Amino acid sequence: MPRARPVVGCRGGSPSTYAEGVPPLAVWILTIIWLAGIPVGIYAFVHALVQRADAFTAADKLSKPAWLGITGGGALVLALFQGPGTIFWIAGLVATLIYIVDVRPKVTEVQKGSSW
Repeated sequence: MPRARPVVGCRGGSPSTYAEGVPPLAVWILTIIWLAGIPVGIYAFVHALVQRADAFTAADKLSKPAWLGITGGGALVLALFQGPGTIFWIAGLVATLIYIVDVRPKVTEVQKGSSW
């Protein structure tokens, strides 16, 4: 049986973890994104917490408790699953970014009222 070729930059052949087989620049970039995502997740949760419950349904979005669960769970996953070694933090980041990009502007617009 032919022997596997060693991965460039890894001692002893194959990497023992995913992060060892990835170039260091990619690891740094993912770590920065992960670290920046933690306060964004906390902000999304706090923003959802202080909004009126009827604003979510008026904006045609999920209910306030649903978004509290999504953003709170996302922030918790970002804080607990550390860095680029796992994939779970990406799910937490996506959940909080969906709130920030899609839900937050609509809820804020509903609460401000008409611009007339």
